[in-house]
Amino acid sequence: MKRIPMVHDWTMSHTAGPRPAGLDLDGVPASVPGSVHTDLLAAGLITDPYLDSNEAQQAWIGQSDWRYATAFEWRRTSERSELVFEGLDTVATVSLNGRVVLAAENMHRTYRADVTDLLEEGSNSLTVGFSSAVREADRRSLELGARPHANHHPYNALRKMACGFGWDWGPDTATAGIWRPALLEEWSTARLVSVRPVATVEGADGLVTVHVDVDRTGNEPLVVVARVGAPGGGAVTSASVALGAGGTSSAVVLSVPEPELWWPRGYGEPALHDLTIELSTAGDEGRVPLDSWSGRIGFRTVTLTMPADAAGVGFGFEVNGRPVFVKGANWIPDDAFPHRVDRARYVQRIRQATDAGFNLLRVWGGGIYESEDFYSLCDEAGLLTWQDFLLACAAYSEDEPLRSEIEAEAREAVARLAAHPSLVLLNGNNENLWGFRDWNWEHLLDGRTWGADYYYQLFPGLVAELAAHVPYTPGSPFTPVPDGEAPPGPQPNDPSRGTMHIWDLWNDKDYVHYRDYQPRFVAEFGWQGPPAWSTLTAAVSDSPLTPESPGMIAHQKASDGYTKLTRGLVPHLPVPQEMHDWHWAMQLNQANAVRTAIEWFRSLAPHCTGSIVWQLNDCWPVTSWAAVDGDGRKKPLYAAVRAANADRLLTVQPLRSGQGLRAAAVNDTDVPWTGALSLERRMLSGEVLAAETALVTVPARGSFDAVLPESVQAPDYAAAEMVVAELDGARALWFFAEYRDQSLEEDRFTADLERQGDALRLRITARTLLRDVTVLADKLDPDATVDRALATLLPGETAEFFVITDAPLTLDELTSREVLRTANQLVHPRRG
Repeated sequence: MKRIPMVHDWTMSHTAGPRPAGLDLDGVPASVPGSVHTDLLAAGLITDPYLDSNEAQQAWIGQSDWRYATAFEWRRTSERSELVFEGLDTVATVSLNGRVVLAAENMHRTYRADVTDLLEEGSNSLTVGFSSAVREADRRSLELGARPHANHHPYNALRKMACGFGWDWGPDTATAGIWRPALLEEWSTARLVSVRPVATVEGADGLVTVHVDVDRTGNEPLVVVARVGAPGGGAVTSASVALGAGGTSSAVVLSVPEPELWWPRGYGEPALHDLTIELSTAGDEGRVPLDSWSGRIGFRTVTLTMPADAAGVGFGFEVNGRPVFVKGANWIPDDAFPHRVDRARYVQRIRQATDAGFNLLRVWGGGIYESEDFYSLCDEAGLLTWQDFLLACAAYSEDEPLRSEIEAEAREAVARLAAHPSLVLLNGNNENLWGFRDWNWEHLLDGRTWGADYYYQLFPGLVAELAAHVPYTPGSPFTPVPDGEAPPGPQPNDPSRGTMHIWDLWNDKDYVHYRDYQPRFVAEFGWQGPPAWSTLTAAVSDSPLTPESPGMIAHQKASDGYTKLTRGLVPHLPVPQEMHDWHWAMQLNQANAVRTAIEWFRSLAPHCTGSIVWQLNDCWPVTSWAAVDGDGRKKPLYAAVRAANADRLLTVQPLRSGQGLRAAAVNDTDVPWTGALSLERRMLSGEVLAAETALVTVPARGSFDAVLPESVQAPDYAAAEMVVAELDGARALWFFAEYRDQSLEEDRFTADLERQGDALRLRITARTLLRDVTVLADKLDPDATVDRALATLLPGETAEFFVITDAPLTLDELTSREVLRTANQLVHPRRG
């Protein structure tokens, strides 16, 4: 088997649709993988679509048709030659030497064409013509019948990444291109069509069943050999199976004695075993290798539990028989042009996820079936994954040709992803059950299909056939429906049953109302904030830069987003009148909102078994819900979720029943947590007004609630007092008044700076209470990073911040008001 990447000598040309006057769009050098936008950008024909208002000015690109072309030399060396396109975005016609060899209309599928009889000795021409995704979506929406959808394009009529048409955090590019590798595969006798390993655990042993499909040119007997190696180069287990004359499918079964199990992070090591598959001839004269496959598998069991109890119906995961409390984040494509996301960027994002304490990433259904790099890195990190089928926030026709396309892409995705031990859930859609029942879709559809057959018949059938070891749910949010009741039931977003999404707070209410919910599992919730200052100012050149200047509005995609940001801030802080203060206030408010939610949900364990914040990452520089912005910089929210995800969390929360306060200690480790719980009521100046201490033990993987004594939880003067709770190095604070209503003094501190290797150690000692100390060092050096943020210091306390930078930054620069930020500054906007 020879796999020849088709990466050289591509050009791109505009063939139909609008185009700016004066642009030469014929024969533009092109990249594969790539896209029209990135090729035009590389050629200097457009400016960066991520900057200022360029996105809107470049809408003509998505309304146009394009042709990619190359020529290559070929000599016959094998029996069979096939063109393989792992990703065509989206409606494409492929021609070889002037003859059409395939037509594609699905970004999420692999396409293969036998071109053995069409190739010519010597030079060959290959073209890929792309029709405008915008016009194709409009046309197909008319043919299928219009159905409800989010945003402004009918993306639900075309199998293109939904967010490629824009989302409430992403740009509308509607680009085209060969977005995943293109190959010429040459082979003789036989090749592997698919390899689908299923690794399970039976008793103390591991069982691997490797399902193999082959294509062949004749009836020669074949043999498939499978080998499983233990982690670290240990013992190898092997087995083989013969494929008789004409046979094209079989399964190899291997039993691995007492293998190391794969565990999610925080529960054990994610042990991975090397698996190799070799296809060869089985003749009397010895085996001739034909094709091979290699990957890594993990032995683990996963169970989705939905126990009924007095409070409703729970929702949780058990891995290898152990319940796992989910500390998750939603994942979107990491670039609006996903072909630009290479393994190095995945490595960075996965590391950021684990460093923030997350143990699960949910791959959201408006993006893509994520790459092998993404999934293999999650396997290595012990990071659980949840993959949505790619239907989001819309009603979908169940008619042809859409149905066959959805089935084909789903079958390919399930077969590819099922081998990954990190995959613990395949989920039918994002918010479509909710939309059908609660967003008036049922009335608008007027009897037309909306996708129910996919969620309740097609997808569960494919999972049962191809990945029976992976749980399935029909949608998110999802409320289990009692026997005899027609799905999706009367309330698909019921807090007391299954999973829920919480968006009424961001849209309408203050974030403190997260505590009005006592959910079983939260699959989406979040709060907006702007990106890092250096990310923002690199993308937006407005002068003056204001929250509502043109570039800021272009990089705020949420409906009425600016108003929602302001409405969410006012209960806590005055609205700043200066841009640096506004930027800091909104970042701080985002961090506080999400930390409030996560700590509340964790304090409800085991009633609540997890939450998945919206969202970890961004696809471009934008004001959004992400913890890591579009340039990969961590927002203050990142520090907030890292604190809220701590393995041992101490938090002060209202009593679940209403009035009063409790200290909740949550122990997400395998070792009991024992220590003296100190509860103090203090003045903001540090004076202790009341104190109580008790020896407590928090069981392994358990929690403990202590009701605060009346002397601690009842303030004499709410604006000037707070609660300080401490347990074995963990600290929790509770303030009786919001920032704006507190007797919060101006921030006074001393500081010193020392170079230590590649870092500057900035030491801050508080002279007054300093709330949420954060060093925005990227304002001085865009490459600078800081090891911590949001540190609240009581008077007299010291905190160290390590600024990773090569720049010769000074103490005055790092302690300037625009760089060293506190909440105090927002209450006292003009520090002396």
